Amino acid sequence: MPSPPPAPGGPDPAATTLAVLLIGPAGAGKTSVAKYWADHRRVPTAHISLDDVREWVRAGFADPQSGWNDHSEAQYRLARRTCGFAARNFLANGISCILDDAVFPDRPVVGLGGWKRHVGPGLLPVVLLPGLEIVLERNAERSGNRRLTDEEVARIHGRMAGWYGSGLPIIDNSQLDVPGTARVLDEVLARSIASPPKW
Repeated sequence: MPSPPPAPGGPDPAATTLAVLLIGPAGAGKTSVAKYWADHRRVPTAHISLDDVREWVRAGFADPQSGWNDHSEAQYRLARRTCGFAARNFLANGISCILDDAVFPDRPVVGLGGWKRHVGPGLLPVVLLPGLEIVLERNAERSGNRRLTDEEVARIHGRMAGWYGSGLPIIDNSQLDVPGTARVLDEVLARSIASPPKW
């Protein structure tokens, strides 16, 4: 279902070329929401998944579940730069993009600062942060290297709480399905376009 029209006189994020960074812990629904949002816009829109780009590495893939190390860190950095290049290329050709990543508030140089350098100053960050019990349930439905231990999910979720008070828009999608979250995302983006968050 297409996004509803904006309030009279307000910006229409569904008809604007823009770059969105969807932040949140594993199990927040970032990928599902990003895909749905990109699929239902009135302007061409790409979904750029950091995890998908990272998994382009086949031989020599550094899986953080096997232990975080310099090799896995380097592959994440490379994937972020690749995603940023793709986003700039799409934007230069009039195609919006939405990226998703588990950006931590306590690592500004690697996180938001890095994404801003890679994509550009017009990037609009939005945090998806449902309750811990929700992300644990969603993580339990995952398989392969995208499924994390409950302890790791809880640790990541706890670090994400640092986004409260950051000035970034936060969507608690605990009680929202994917289409409902996408509608709220459009509302949040309309406000961010009218008054960009300071970050």
